[in-house]
Amino acid sequence: MNNNKNLFDFRKNYLRDGFSIEQSLENPFAQFHIWLEQAIEAGLTEPNAMILSTVSSTGKVSARTVLLKESDGEGFVFFTNYNSKKATDLLYNPNAALVFLWLELERQVRVEGTCKKVSTAESDLYFSSRPRESQLGAWASDQSEEIASREILIEKYQSLEKTWEDKPIPRPPHWGGYRLYPETFEFWQGRPGRMHDRIFYSHEGINIWKRNRLAP
Repeated sequence: MNNNKNLFDFRKNYLRDGFSIEQSLENPFAQFHIWLEQAIEAGLTEPNAMILSTVSSTGKVSARTVLLKESDGEGFVFFTNYNSKKATDLLYNPNAALVFLWLELERQVRVEGTCKKVSTAESDLYFSSRPRESQLGAWASDQSEEIASREILIEKYQSLEKTWEDKPIPRPPHWGGYRLYPETFEFWQGRPGRMHDRIFYSHEGINIWKRNRLAP
């Protein structure tokens, strides 16, 4: 059964204010922080959620949602299992892309760049701030590996609970962070008639960014 006809009818007319080069800041990190803060103030669910796309050693693209945990003016930091699919991809090809989608604000931000592992100190600091349940989960899950059942995962989790009962949980050596260092940014603002605003930043040098408007 073909339901594409129903999808053809799905349209949203974007009605919010526009976004011009004159309105944009010279530094894309500063502009991103303004938009992120506005997404937080608007009460959006998981405003720090971002789609991370990676490329395997054979050139196949994968995408998944991860959470932004830091944006420090150098890059965008996220944490994961270093044995996961995304980490394996980044080992062979550090190029990656991020997408932040804030539908309620009719906005999207795309970022492209290269990823490097953060320091062990940064990973330790963030891991220590996580809820205990999340710390146990990092040990219990061999992320991206096939498992026979959920019960096996739960049994492993419960065993780890007993192991570290009333004890601090150390960071697993196979778990830590990456920082994506941007080479390009694109800020997209929905406009009526699909005449969207797209402001594109390209990295020209240390603290130097070139801004252009792209056709929608």
